[in-house]
Amino acid sequence: MIERLYIRELLSFKEVKIEFDNGLVVLTGPSGAGKSVLMQSILSSFGHGDMEATVCEVMLSKPGELSSESYELDDDLVIKSIKKDRARFYLNEQNISKRSLKTLFAPYINYLSVRDKSGFESERLVGILDDSIGSGDGEHFRELGELETRYGVLTARRAELQKIYGDEKKLAELIEFAEYEIGKIRSIDPKVGEDITLLQTKQQLSRIDKVNELLENATQIFEYESSVQEIFRLLEKDDSYFTDMMNQLRADLDDTQNLSDELVEVDVENILDRLEQISSLKNRYGSIEEALEYKRQKEEELLGYTQIDRNKKELESFLEKEGKELRKLADRVSKKRKKKAKELEQELSSYLHDLKLPAAKFVFKEQELDGSGIDTLDLTLGSSSTSTLSGGEFNRLRLALLVVAMGAQNVRKQGVIILDEIDANVSGDESIAIAAMIAKLAKGYQLFAISHQAHLSSQASQHILVSKEGNQSRAKVLCDEERISEIARIIGGKNPDAEAVAFARKLRGAS
Repeated sequence: MIERLYIRELLSFKEVKIEFDNGLVVLTGPSGAGKSVLMQSILSSFGHGDMEATVCEVMLSKPGELSSESYELDDDLVIKSIKKDRARFYLNEQNISKRSLKTLFAPYINYLSVRDKSGFESERLVGILDDSIGSGDGEHFRELGELETRYGVLTARRAELQKIYGDEKKLAELIEFAEYEIGKIRSIDPKVGEDITLLQTKQQLSRIDKVNELLENATQIFEYESSVQEIFRLLEKDDSYFTDMMNQLRADLDDTQNLSDELVEVDVENILDRLEQISSLKNRYGSIEEALEYKRQKEEELLGYTQIDRNKKELESFLEKEGKELRKLADRVSKKRKKKAKELEQELSSYLHDLKLPAAKFVFKEQELDGSGIDTLDLTLGSSSTSTLSGGEFNRLRLALLVVAMGAQNVRKQGVIILDEIDANVSGDESIAIAAMIAKLAKGYQLFAISHQAHLSSQASQHILVSKEGNQSRAKVLCDEERISEIARIIGGKNPDAEAVAFARKLRGAS
Protein backbone atom coordinates (compact mmCIF):
# COMPACT_ATOMS: atom_id res chain seq x y z
CA MET A 1 0.00 0.00 0.00
CA ILE A 2 0.95 3.64 -0.43
CA GLU A 3 1.74 4.90 3.04
CA ARG A 4 2.84 8.50 2.60
CA LEU A 5 2.84 11.30 0.04
CA TYR A 6 4.98 14.43 0.08
CA ILE A 7 4.71 17.09 -2.64
CA ARG A 8 6.35 20.48 -3.04
CA GLU A 9 5.35 23.13 -5.58
CA LEU A 10 2.67 21.34 -7.56
CA LEU A 11 0.86 24.02 -9.56
CA SER A 12 -1.48 25.62 -6.98
CA PHE A 13 -0.20 23.37 -4.15
CA LYS A 14 2.75 24.81 -2.24
CA GLU A 15 3.29 21.72 -0.11
CA VAL A 16 1.33 18.53 0.63
CA LYS A 17 2.02 15.98 3.38
CA ILE A 18 -0.41 13.07 3.74
CA GLU A 19 -0.19 9.70 5.44
CA PHE A 20 -2.66 7.28 3.89
CA ASP A 21 -4.76 4.55 5.45
CA ASN A 22 -5.39 1.16 3.89
CA GLY A 23 -8.73 0.47 2.22
CA LEU A 24 -10.66 3.21 0.41
CA VAL A 25 -9.17 6.71 0.25
CA VAL A 26 -11.60 9.28 -1.18
CA LEU A 27 -10.73 12.78 -2.40
CA THR A 28 -13.56 15.30 -2.52
CA GLY A 29 -13.79 19.04 -2.86
CA PRO A 30 -15.14 21.81 -5.10
CA SER A 31 -14.46 21.69 -8.83
CA GLY A 32 -11.13 23.21 -9.74
CA ALA A 33 -9.65 22.78 -6.26
CA GLY A 34 -6.97 20.38 -7.52
CA LYS A 35 -8.24 16.84 -6.85
CA SER A 36 -7.25 15.53 -10.28
CA VAL A 37 -3.92 17.36 -10.08
CA LEU A 38 -3.14 15.66 -6.77
CA MET A 39 -4.20 12.24 -8.06
CA GLN A 40 -2.12 12.69 -11.20
CA SER A 41 0.91 13.44 -9.09
CA ILE A 42 0.52 10.06 -7.37
CA LEU A 43 0.10 8.38 -10.73
CA SER A 44 3.16 10.10 -12.20
CA SER A 45 5.27 8.56 -9.41
CA PHE A 46 4.53 5.19 -11.01
CA GLY A 47 5.20 6.28 -14.58
CA HIS A 48 1.65 7.28 -15.59
CA GLY A 49 1.54 10.70 -17.24
CA ASP A 50 3.73 13.76 -16.70
CA MET A 51 5.21 14.85 -13.40
CA GLU A 52 4.41 18.49 -12.55
CA ALA A 53 5.64 18.88 -8.96
CA THR A 54 9.12 20.19 -8.22
CA VAL A 55 9.46 17.35 -5.71
CA CYS A 56 7.19 14.36 -5.22
CA GLU A 57 7.95 11.54 -2.80
CA VAL A 58 5.82 8.43 -2.34
CA MET A 59 6.52 5.88 0.38
CA LEU A 60 4.94 2.45 0.04
CA SER A 61 5.30 -1.05 1.44
CA LYS A 62 6.84 -3.51 -0.99
CA PRO A 63 4.33 -5.87 -2.60
CA GLY A 64 5.13 -9.43 -1.57
CA GLU A 65 5.87 -10.72 -5.07
CA LEU A 66 7.73 -7.65 -6.33
CA SER A 67 11.31 -8.44 -7.37
CA SER A 68 13.96 -6.97 -9.64
CA GLU A 69 17.44 -7.96 -10.80
CA SER A 70 18.29 -4.32 -11.52
CA TYR A 71 17.24 -2.62 -8.27
CA GLU A 72 17.60 -3.36 -4.57
CA LEU A 73 14.13 -3.50 -3.02
CA ASP A 74 13.62 -3.10 0.73
CA ASP A 75 10.39 -3.81 2.59
CA ASP A 76 9.76 -0.04 2.58
CA LEU A 77 10.13 1.63 -0.82
CA VAL A 78 10.53 5.32 -1.56
CA ILE A 79 9.90 6.70 -5.04
CA LYS A 80 11.18 10.23 -5.41
CA SER A 81 10.83 12.45 -8.44
CA ILE A 82 12.54 15.79 -8.92
CA LYS A 83 11.75 18.19 -11.71
CA LYS A 84 14.14 20.94 -12.78
CA ASP A 85 14.94 21.13 -16.45
CA ARG A 86 13.47 17.64 -16.73
CA ALA A 87 11.99 15.01 -14.45
CA ARG A 88 14.31 12.54 -12.72
CA PHE A 89 13.12 9.48 -10.82
CA TYR A 90 14.72 7.56 -7.95
CA LEU A 91 13.74 4.27 -6.33
CA ASN A 92 15.32 4.03 -2.88
CA GLU A 93 17.89 6.58 -4.09
CA GLN A 94 18.67 4.49 -7.19
CA ASN A 95 18.22 6.18 -10.56
CA ILE A 96 15.33 4.66 -12.49
CA SER A 97 13.62 5.61 -15.73
CA LYS A 98 9.95 6.47 -15.98
CA ARG A 99 9.37 3.48 -18.25
CA SER A 100 11.11 1.12 -15.82
CA LEU A 101 8.96 2.45 -12.96
CA LYS A 102 5.78 1.82 -14.90
CA THR A 103 6.87 -1.68 -15.92
CA LEU A 104 8.07 -2.63 -12.43
CA PHE A 105 4.86 -1.58 -10.66
CA ALA A 106 2.39 -2.43 -13.45
CA PRO A 107 1.10 -5.60 -11.71
CA TYR A 108 0.46 -3.71 -8.45
CA ILE A 109 -0.65 -0.19 -9.40
CA ASN A 110 -3.88 -0.37 -11.40
CA TYR A 111 -5.08 2.87 -12.96
CA LEU A 112 -8.66 2.80 -14.25
CA SER A 113 -9.33 5.82 -16.41
CA VAL A 114 -12.61 6.71 -18.08
CA ARG A 115 -10.57 7.14 -21.27
CA ASP A 116 -8.98 3.71 -20.97
CA LYS A 117 -10.95 0.92 -22.65
CA SER A 118 -8.82 -1.95 -21.33
CA GLY A 119 -9.61 -4.66 -18.83
CA PHE A 120 -11.53 -7.09 -21.01
CA GLU A 121 -8.65 -8.58 -22.96
CA SER A 122 -8.90 -12.33 -23.55
CA GLU A 123 -5.77 -13.04 -21.52
CA ARG A 124 -7.19 -11.18 -18.51
CA LEU A 125 -10.59 -12.88 -18.74
CA VAL A 126 -8.96 -16.31 -19.01
CA GLY A 127 -6.80 -15.42 -16.01
CA ILE A 128 -9.86 -14.55 -13.92
CA LEU A 129 -11.44 -17.92 -14.72
CA ASP A 130 -8.22 -19.81 -14.01
CA ASP A 131 -7.73 -18.03 -10.68
CA SER A 132 -11.28 -18.78 -9.68
CA ILE A 133 -10.94 -22.48 -10.61
CA GLY A 134 -7.53 -22.74 -8.96
CA SER A 135 -8.70 -21.29 -5.66
CA GLY A 136 -10.74 -24.45 -5.12
CA ASP A 137 -8.91 -26.89 -7.35
CA GLY A 138 -5.13 -27.00 -6.93
CA GLU A 139 -4.92 -29.57 -9.71
CA HIS A 140 -5.98 -26.88 -12.18
CA PHE A 141 -2.80 -24.84 -11.70
CA ARG A 142 -0.74 -28.01 -12.07
CA GLU A 143 -2.49 -28.74 -15.36
CA LEU A 144 -1.90 -25.18 -16.56
CA GLY A 145 1.79 -25.47 -15.70
CA GLU A 146 2.02 -28.82 -17.46
CA LEU A 147 0.23 -27.42 -20.50
CA GLU A 148 2.60 -24.46 -20.74
CA THR A 149 5.73 -26.59 -20.24
CA ARG A 150 4.77 -29.32 -22.67
CA TYR A 151 3.64 -26.80 -25.27
CA GLY A 152 7.07 -25.14 -25.00
CA VAL A 153 8.69 -28.51 -25.74
CA LEU A 154 6.22 -29.10 -28.58
CA THR A 155 7.10 -25.72 -30.11
CA ALA A 156 10.83 -26.47 -29.91
CA ARG A 157 10.33 -29.86 -31.58
CA ARG A 158 8.26 -28.26 -34.32
CA ALA A 159 11.10 -25.87 -34.99
CA GLU A 160 13.50 -28.83 -35.24
CA LEU A 161 11.20 -30.55 -37.72
CA GLN A 162 10.84 -27.41 -39.81
CA LYS A 163 14.62 -27.17 -39.95
CA ILE A 164 14.79 -30.77 -41.15
CA TYR A 165 12.21 -30.00 -43.84
CA GLY A 166 14.29 -27.03 -44.90
CA ASP A 167 17.49 -29.11 -44.89
CA GLU A 168 15.83 -31.83 -46.96
CA LYS A 169 15.66 -29.48 -49.91
CA LYS A 170 19.43 -29.26 -50.02
CA LEU A 171 20.10 -32.67 -48.45
CA ALA A 172 20.73 -34.46 -51.77
CA GLU A 173 23.24 -31.81 -52.73
CA LEU A 174 24.97 -32.07 -49.34
CA ILE A 175 25.13 -35.86 -49.54
CA GLU A 176 26.47 -35.74 -53.09
CA PHE A 177 29.17 -33.26 -52.10
CA ALA A 178 30.19 -35.24 -49.00
CA GLU A 179 30.37 -38.49 -50.97
CA TYR A 180 32.44 -36.79 -53.66
CA GLU A 181 34.92 -35.37 -51.14
CA ILE A 182 35.18 -38.68 -49.28
CA GLY A 183 35.55 -40.63 -52.55
CA LYS A 184 38.28 -38.36 -53.82
CA ILE A 185 40.45 -38.81 -50.73
CA ARG A 186 39.56 -42.49 -50.40
CA SER A 187 40.55 -43.20 -54.03
CA ILE A 188 44.02 -41.81 -53.41
CA ASP A 189 44.18 -43.45 -49.96
CA PRO A 190 47.19 -41.44 -48.74
CA LYS A 191 49.37 -42.66 -45.88
CA VAL A 192 50.98 -40.37 -43.36
CA GLY A 193 54.65 -39.78 -44.37
CA GLU A 194 54.10 -41.26 -47.82
CA ASP A 195 54.99 -38.01 -49.54
CA ILE A 196 58.43 -37.94 -47.91
CA THR A 197 59.15 -41.54 -48.97
CA LEU A 198 58.07 -40.86 -52.55
CA LEU A 199 60.27 -37.79 -52.81
CA GLN A 200 63.26 -39.78 -51.56
CA THR A 201 62.57 -42.50 -54.14
CA LYS A 202 62.25 -39.91 -56.88
CA GLN A 203 65.58 -38.38 -55.94
CA GLN A 204 67.25 -41.83 -55.87
CA LEU A 205 65.87 -42.66 -59.31
CA SER A 206 67.20 -39.42 -60.71
CA ARG A 207 70.75 -40.42 -59.57
CA ILE A 208 70.72 -44.18 -60.14
CA ASP A 209 72.64 -44.23 -63.47
CA LYS A 210 75.48 -42.19 -62.02
CA VAL A 211 75.50 -44.33 -58.87
CA ASN A 212 75.77 -47.54 -60.95
CA GLU A 213 78.65 -46.11 -62.92
CA LEU A 214 80.52 -45.08 -59.81
CA LEU A 215 79.68 -48.32 -58.07
CA GLU A 216 81.38 -50.31 -60.83
CA ASN A 217 84.55 -48.26 -60.44
CA ALA A 218 84.44 -48.30 -56.66
CA THR A 219 84.46 -52.10 -56.41
CA GLN A 220 87.95 -52.15 -57.93
CA ILE A 221 89.26 -51.03 -54.54
CA PHE A 222 88.87 -54.58 -53.26
CA GLU A 223 91.49 -55.84 -55.81
CA TYR A 224 94.15 -54.08 -53.73
CA GLU A 225 92.86 -55.14 -50.33
CA SER A 226 95.20 -58.15 -49.98
CA SER A 227 98.27 -56.10 -50.98
CA VAL A 228 97.56 -53.57 -48.25
CA GLN A 229 97.08 -56.32 -45.70
CA GLU A 230 100.48 -57.85 -46.77
CA ILE A 231 102.20 -54.50 -46.19
CA PHE A 232 100.77 -54.32 -42.67
CA ARG A 233 101.94 -57.90 -42.03
CA LEU A 234 105.49 -57.25 -43.22
CA LEU A 235 105.69 -54.15 -41.08
CA GLU A 236 104.18 -56.03 -38.20
CA LYS A 237 101.46 -53.46 -37.75
CA ASP A 238 97.87 -53.99 -36.62
CA ASP A 239 95.62 -54.10 -39.70
CA SER A 240 92.33 -54.60 -37.81
CA TYR A 241 91.03 -51.07 -38.33
CA PHE A 242 91.77 -51.42 -42.07
CA THR A 243 90.01 -54.76 -42.22
CA ASP A 244 86.98 -53.33 -40.35
CA MET A 245 86.83 -50.33 -42.69
CA MET A 246 86.97 -52.54 -45.76
CA ASN A 247 84.25 -54.80 -44.38
CA GLN A 248 82.02 -51.78 -43.69
CA LEU A 249 82.74 -50.42 -47.18
CA ARG A 250 81.90 -53.79 -48.70
CA ALA A 251 78.61 -53.86 -46.78
CA ASP A 252 77.71 -50.31 -47.81
CA LEU A 253 78.46 -50.98 -51.45
CA ASP A 254 76.40 -54.19 -51.23
CA ASP A 255 73.47 -52.18 -49.83
CA THR A 256 73.88 -49.67 -52.62
CA GLN A 257 73.89 -52.46 -55.17
CA ASN A 258 70.77 -53.97 -53.63
CA LEU A 259 69.03 -50.56 -53.74
CA SER A 260 70.08 -50.18 -57.34
CA ASP A 261 68.64 -53.59 -58.13
CA GLU A 262 65.38 -52.66 -56.41
CA LEU A 263 65.11 -49.34 -58.21
CA VAL A 264 65.44 -51.14 -61.52
CA GLU A 265 62.10 -52.77 -60.71
CA VAL A 266 60.42 -49.44 -59.78
CA ASP A 267 58.00 -47.86 -62.30
CA VAL A 268 59.04 -44.23 -62.51
CA GLU A 269 55.73 -43.18 -64.05
CA ASN A 270 53.82 -44.67 -61.12
CA ILE A 271 56.01 -42.76 -58.66
CA LEU A 272 55.46 -39.49 -60.51
CA ASP A 273 51.72 -40.09 -60.78
CA ARG A 274 51.48 -40.89 -57.07
CA LEU A 275 53.44 -37.78 -56.20
CA GLU A 276 51.06 -35.71 -58.31
CA GLN A 277 48.02 -37.21 -56.54
CA ILE A 278 49.54 -36.58 -53.11
CA SER A 279 50.53 -33.05 -54.16
CA SER A 280 46.94 -32.28 -55.25
CA LEU A 281 45.64 -33.36 -51.84
CA LYS A 282 48.24 -31.24 -50.04
CA ASN A 283 47.41 -28.22 -52.20
CA ARG A 284 43.71 -28.58 -51.31
CA TYR A 285 43.88 -29.58 -47.65
CA GLY A 286 47.35 -28.51 -46.48
CA SER A 287 48.81 -31.89 -45.57
CA ILE A 288 48.08 -35.61 -45.68
CA GLU A 289 47.04 -35.47 -42.01
CA GLU A 290 44.60 -32.64 -42.71
CA ALA A 291 43.19 -34.46 -45.73
CA LEU A 292 42.54 -37.57 -43.65
CA GLU A 293 40.91 -35.46 -40.89
CA TYR A 294 38.69 -33.75 -43.47
CA LYS A 295 37.63 -37.18 -44.79
CA ARG A 296 36.76 -38.26 -41.22
CA GLN A 297 34.63 -35.14 -40.71
CA LYS A 298 32.80 -35.66 -43.99
CA GLU A 299 32.12 -39.29 -43.07
CA GLU A 300 30.56 -38.11 -39.80
CA GLU A 301 28.47 -35.52 -41.69
CA LEU A 302 27.32 -38.18 -44.13
CA LEU A 303 26.31 -40.38 -41.20
CA GLY A 304 24.36 -37.42 -39.78
CA TYR A 305 22.60 -36.84 -43.10
CA THR A 306 21.48 -40.44 -43.21
CA GLN A 307 20.20 -39.99 -39.62
CA ILE A 308 18.03 -37.03 -40.62
CA ASP A 309 15.30 -39.13 -42.19
CA ARG A 310 15.14 -41.28 -39.07
CA ASN A 311 14.98 -38.15 -36.87
CA LYS A 312 12.27 -36.70 -39.07
CA LYS A 313 10.07 -39.75 -38.67
CA GLU A 314 10.65 -39.80 -34.91
CA LEU A 315 9.77 -36.10 -34.63
CA GLU A 316 6.68 -36.46 -36.78
CA SER A 317 5.52 -39.34 -34.61
CA PHE A 318 6.23 -37.40 -31.39
CA LEU A 319 4.44 -34.27 -32.62
CA GLU A 320 1.37 -36.20 -33.69
CA LYS A 321 1.14 -38.09 -30.41
CA GLU A 322 2.01 -35.11 -28.17
CA GLY A 323 -0.36 -32.82 -30.08
CA LYS A 324 -3.24 -35.20 -29.39
CA GLU A 325 -2.28 -35.51 -25.71
CA LEU A 326 -2.04 -31.74 -25.27
CA ARG A 327 -5.34 -31.28 -27.04
CA LYS A 328 -6.96 -33.63 -24.51
CA LEU A 329 -5.38 -31.65 -21.67
CA ALA A 330 -6.49 -28.34 -23.22
CA ASP A 331 -10.03 -29.71 -23.64
CA ARG A 332 -10.15 -30.61 -19.92
CA VAL A 333 -8.95 -27.11 -19.01
CA SER A 334 -11.46 -25.52 -21.38
CA LYS A 335 -14.31 -27.57 -19.93
CA LYS A 336 -13.46 -26.34 -16.43
CA ARG A 337 -13.30 -22.74 -17.68
CA LYS A 338 -16.70 -22.95 -19.35
CA LYS A 339 -18.24 -24.39 -16.20
CA LYS A 340 -16.68 -21.67 -14.04
CA ALA A 341 -17.72 -18.99 -16.54
CA LYS A 342 -21.38 -19.91 -15.95
CA GLU A 343 -20.89 -19.51 -12.20
CA LEU A 344 -19.15 -16.15 -12.55
CA GLU A 345 -21.82 -14.91 -14.97
CA GLN A 346 -24.39 -15.41 -12.23
CA GLU A 347 -22.28 -13.56 -9.68
CA LEU A 348 -21.43 -10.79 -12.13
CA SER A 349 -25.03 -10.34 -13.20
CA SER A 350 -26.16 -9.70 -9.61
CA TYR A 351 -23.75 -6.75 -9.42
CA LEU A 352 -24.71 -5.53 -12.87
CA HIS A 353 -28.39 -5.59 -11.91
CA ASP A 354 -27.65 -3.15 -9.09
CA LEU A 355 -25.74 -0.99 -11.57
CA LYS A 356 -28.77 -0.90 -13.90
CA LEU A 357 -26.90 -2.90 -16.52
CA PRO A 358 -28.01 -6.03 -18.40
CA ALA A 359 -26.48 -9.45 -17.76
CA ALA A 360 -22.98 -10.20 -18.98
CA LYS A 361 -21.84 -13.33 -20.76
CA PHE A 362 -18.43 -14.91 -21.38
CA VAL A 363 -18.09 -15.75 -25.06
CA PHE A 364 -15.69 -18.58 -25.85
CA LYS A 365 -13.94 -18.94 -29.19
CA GLU A 366 -11.56 -21.73 -30.04
CA GLN A 367 -8.05 -20.79 -31.07
CA GLU A 368 -5.10 -22.85 -32.22
CA LEU A 369 -3.54 -24.64 -29.27
CA ASP A 370 -0.90 -22.65 -27.40
CA GLY A 371 0.63 -22.61 -23.93
CA SER A 372 -2.61 -21.34 -22.36
CA GLY A 373 -4.91 -23.81 -24.08
CA ILE A 374 -7.46 -23.40 -26.85
CA ASP A 375 -9.67 -20.62 -25.41
CA THR A 376 -10.01 -16.98 -26.36
CA LEU A 377 -12.62 -15.02 -24.42
CA ASP A 378 -14.73 -11.97 -24.88
CA LEU A 379 -17.37 -10.44 -22.64
CA THR A 380 -20.70 -9.14 -23.85
CA LEU A 381 -23.14 -6.94 -21.98
CA GLY A 382 -26.62 -7.81 -23.07
CA SER A 383 -26.40 -7.82 -26.86
CA SER A 384 -23.46 -5.38 -26.95
CA SER A 385 -19.75 -6.07 -27.15
CA THR A 386 -17.50 -4.19 -24.75
CA SER A 387 -16.05 -2.14 -27.62
CA THR A 388 -19.45 -0.48 -28.24
CA LEU A 389 -20.24 0.47 -24.62
CA SER A 390 -20.40 4.05 -23.45
CA GLY A 391 -17.72 5.27 -21.05
CA GLY A 392 -20.05 5.00 -18.07
CA GLU A 393 -21.27 1.51 -18.98
CA PHE A 394 -17.74 0.34 -19.64
CA ASN A 395 -16.42 1.53 -16.29
CA ARG A 396 -19.33 0.12 -14.29
CA LEU A 397 -18.90 -3.24 -16.02
CA ARG A 398 -15.16 -3.11 -15.39
CA LEU A 399 -15.77 -2.30 -11.71
CA ALA A 400 -18.14 -5.25 -11.36
CA LEU A 401 -15.58 -7.51 -13.04
CA LEU A 402 -12.90 -6.29 -10.63
CA VAL A 403 -15.08 -7.28 -7.69
CA VAL A 404 -15.72 -10.72 -9.19
CA ALA A 405 -12.04 -11.10 -10.07
CA MET A 406 -10.99 -10.26 -6.53
CA GLY A 407 -13.22 -13.01 -5.23
CA ALA A 408 -11.91 -15.35 -7.93
CA GLN A 409 -8.35 -14.62 -6.91
CA ASN A 410 -9.23 -15.15 -3.25
CA VAL A 411 -7.59 -11.75 -2.61
CA ARG A 412 -4.22 -13.23 -3.66
CA LYS A 413 -3.06 -10.23 -5.66
CA GLN A 414 -3.37 -7.22 -3.41
CA GLY A 415 -2.22 -3.88 -4.71
CA VAL A 416 -3.41 -0.35 -5.38
CA ILE A 417 -6.31 0.71 -7.59
CA ILE A 418 -6.62 4.34 -8.62
CA LEU A 419 -10.09 5.19 -9.93
CA ASP A 420 -10.72 8.09 -12.25
CA GLU A 421 -14.08 9.71 -11.28
CA ILE A 422 -15.81 6.34 -11.18
CA ASP A 423 -19.11 7.72 -9.80
CA ALA A 424 -19.40 10.89 -11.90
CA ASN A 425 -22.74 11.50 -13.64
CA VAL A 426 -24.56 8.48 -12.17
CA SER A 427 -27.97 8.21 -10.56
CA GLY A 428 -28.59 7.68 -6.86
CA ASP A 429 -29.22 3.94 -7.15
CA GLU A 430 -26.16 3.51 -9.35
CA SER A 431 -24.12 5.55 -6.90
CA ILE A 432 -25.16 3.29 -4.03
CA ALA A 433 -24.27 0.17 -6.03
CA ILE A 434 -20.90 1.62 -7.07
CA ALA A 435 -20.08 2.57 -3.50
CA ALA A 436 -20.99 -0.91 -2.26
CA MET A 437 -18.76 -2.60 -4.85
CA ILE A 438 -15.85 -0.27 -4.21
CA ALA A 439 -16.21 -1.03 -0.51
CA LYS A 440 -15.89 -4.73 -1.38
CA LEU A 441 -12.77 -4.03 -3.44
CA ALA A 442 -11.27 -2.10 -0.55
CA LYS A 443 -11.10 -5.36 1.41
CA GLY A 444 -8.42 -6.59 -0.94
CA TYR A 445 -6.91 -3.41 -2.36
CA GLN A 446 -6.00 0.08 -1.35
CA LEU A 447 -8.22 2.32 -3.50
CA PHE A 448 -7.90 5.98 -4.36
CA ALA A 449 -10.95 7.67 -5.84
CA ILE A 450 -12.14 11.17 -6.59
CA SER A 451 -15.79 11.12 -5.57
CA HIS A 452 -18.74 13.31 -6.55
CA GLN A 453 -21.27 11.27 -4.62
CA ALA A 454 -22.14 11.12 -0.94
CA HIS A 455 -22.47 7.34 -0.81
CA LEU A 456 -18.92 6.59 -1.93
CA SER A 457 -17.47 9.33 0.29
CA SER A 458 -19.30 7.92 3.30
CA GLN A 459 -17.82 4.45 2.68
CA ALA A 460 -14.22 5.69 2.71
CA SER A 461 -11.66 4.54 5.26
CA GLN A 462 -10.03 7.93 4.83
CA HIS A 463 -11.55 11.12 3.52
CA ILE A 464 -9.33 13.87 2.11
CA LEU A 465 -10.73 17.30 1.34
CA VAL A 466 -9.04 19.26 -1.42
CA SER A 467 -9.87 22.97 -1.18
CA LYS A 468 -8.65 26.17 -2.72
CA GLU A 469 -8.47 29.69 -1.31
CA GLY A 470 -7.41 32.27 -3.80
CA ASN A 471 -4.56 30.68 -5.75
CA GLN A 472 -3.55 28.32 -2.97
CA SER A 473 -4.75 24.67 -2.88
CA ARG A 474 -4.64 22.49 0.21
CA ALA A 475 -5.29 18.84 1.04
CA LYS A 476 -6.52 17.86 4.48
CA VAL A 477 -7.42 14.52 6.10
CA LEU A 478 -10.85 15.01 7.67
CA CYS A 479 -11.95 13.91 11.11
CA ASP A 480 -15.44 12.41 11.65
CA GLU A 481 -17.28 15.69 12.14
CA GLU A 482 -15.46 17.31 9.22
CA ARG A 483 -16.42 14.34 7.05
CA ILE A 484 -20.09 14.83 7.89
CA SER A 485 -19.83 18.49 6.95
CA GLU A 486 -18.14 17.67 3.62
CA ILE A 487 -20.66 14.94 2.77
CA ALA A 488 -23.48 17.37 3.59
CA ARG A 489 -21.88 19.88 1.16
CA ILE A 490 -21.84 17.20 -1.53
CA ILE A 491 -25.53 16.53 -0.85
CA GLY A 492 -26.85 20.04 -0.36
CA GLY A 493 -24.30 22.39 -1.87
CA LYS A 494 -22.11 25.09 -0.30
CA ASN A 495 -24.63 25.88 2.43
CA PRO A 496 -26.33 22.57 3.21
CA ASP A 497 -29.55 22.56 5.20
CA ALA A 498 -30.32 20.48 8.26
CA GLU A 499 -31.84 17.71 6.15
CA ALA A 500 -28.59 17.34 4.18
CA VAL A 501 -26.58 17.23 7.40
CA ALA A 502 -28.93 14.64 8.86
CA PHE A 503 -28.63 12.49 5.76
CA ALA A 504 -24.84 12.83 5.91
CA ARG A 505 -24.91 11.61 9.52
CA LYS A 506 -27.12 8.72 8.52
CA LEU A 507 -24.72 7.69 5.76
CA ARG A 508 -21.84 7.80 8.20
CA GLY A 509 -23.83 5.92 10.81
CA ALA A 510 -23.43 8.80 13.26
CA SER A 511 -26.14 9.78 15.76
